[in-house]
Amino acid sequence: MNWKTVFRSLKNRDMQKRLGIVFGLIVAFRFMAHIPVPLAEPTKLKEIVDKVVGNSDFGGFLNLMSGGALSQLSIVLVGMSPFITASIITQLLTKAIPKLEELHKDGESGRRKINQWTRIISVPLAVIQSIAFIYILRQSVLAGGTSGAVSTSPMEWVVAVTAMTAGSVLLMWLGELITEQGIGNGISLIIFAGIISQLPNTMGTMINSLLDTTQGKLSVFGWFDLPVNPTAFWVIMAVALLGLIILYMLVKINEAQRVITINYAKRVSGNTSYGGIKSILPVKLIAAGVIPVIFAVAFLSLPAFVGQVMKAMPSADQAVAANLIKWFQAPTASSFVGGDWGVAIYPLAYFFLVILFTYFYTGIVFNANEIAENLQKQGGFIEGVRPGLQTEKYLARTVNRLILFGSIALGLIAVLPFIIDYVFANLGINAANLSIGGTGLLIVVTVGLETLRQINSRALMVTYDDYK
Repeated sequence: MNWKTVFRSLKNRDMQKRLGIVFGLIVAFRFMAHIPVPLAEPTKLKEIVDKVVGNSDFGGFLNLMSGGALSQLSIVLVGMSPFITASIITQLLTKAIPKLEELHKDGESGRRKINQWTRIISVPLAVIQSIAFIYILRQSVLAGGTSGAVSTSPMEWVVAVTAMTAGSVLLMWLGELITEQGIGNGISLIIFAGIISQLPNTMGTMINSLLDTTQGKLSVFGWFDLPVNPTAFWVIMAVALLGLIILYMLVKINEAQRVITINYAKRVSGNTSYGGIKSILPVKLIAAGVIPVIFAVAFLSLPAFVGQVMKAMPSADQAVAANLIKWFQAPTASSFVGGDWGVAIYPLAYFFLVILFTYFYTGIVFNANEIAENLQKQGGFIEGVRPGLQTEKYLARTVNRLILFGSIALGLIAVLPFIIDYVFANLGINAANLSIGGTGLLIVVTVGLETLRQINSRALMVTYDDYK
């Protein structure tokens, strides 16, 4: 990262415009996260939702991923989940249906058509999730005996579902506008902004627990007492140290790459010679970036979401609903105390899904066959490897080896907070649900590094004339 180049690029009008647009769109998203769904009087509605979120680990997790939109019952509550689910569906269909694969290979026009289908699929998914969220809220309110706080007339249901669906579609549009600026991936940046927006609340909670001296003060070598909670102090210190270690590992793994040297054959045309040069083909250890983590979290949220819907339905099997919620929600330190094996299902599923989606998404962003064909057309070859089929096999083998290590490392980092939660639970320490914080840290670091890389690339482009 060349910070001098980045700061120099800020003088460029085009760079200023792009950064200004991205910042403005993120601010618009944060404003939208505070616009409540028109269901009832906002103050009463917020009190009810706070109780629902506070009594459910799954609710707290969804609130983190939606940037606080759940606690506000905002119109962007559904968030990017429908678009992410639709993207998974269309990408699976692209691999399964030959015609769609051909369309994907057609270039920009084919990809635009597939993206348009993804947007269309997102709308009914947003409608379904909006109805489910409102239904869960209504049943939770009825169970609490405060049914008068939320109206259930058909027209208000229609208005609420329309508002939430429109919020999801608008958020999808904002994400695409951000991507078009070439500063970063719009979906990832919106999720990044949502998680970052929760930091003040998290820091406030930690400071309050640190300053709570009802159970004693921290003694410094017996000389004097600091007005802080001893347990909270050491827990925060341990969490900070572990956070720095995870941060270091994430940066190293995210930046690691294998460099393949490409040779170009020398060609002579008349009195002019072409080629005869060397280039490099960098292959990242984790070419898929943060997408596998986002896909895994979105995929794992579905069974717990179904369990919440079933729990809100009196006629549904409540035992199945309870198991879905227990098995497919991020376990907390308190969940590990009971010794129930069911709490291990989520971390294990999370680990294997991160590996699976890393392989799946890398196969989309890194096409060995296409790269081998382009190298052959341009007269490029890898030393000791024949052009064409042998080059394709070599690239595929190299990428598969990198993915094997990279995906396992990414999966281990993803489940490391669960392991720490388990250790802390057995020590009798409540670490304020590190699993949620770990997922957030994983997304924030990866998206931050990728965004900085794209900003650096854009800065090099706009300051290119300065180096002539």
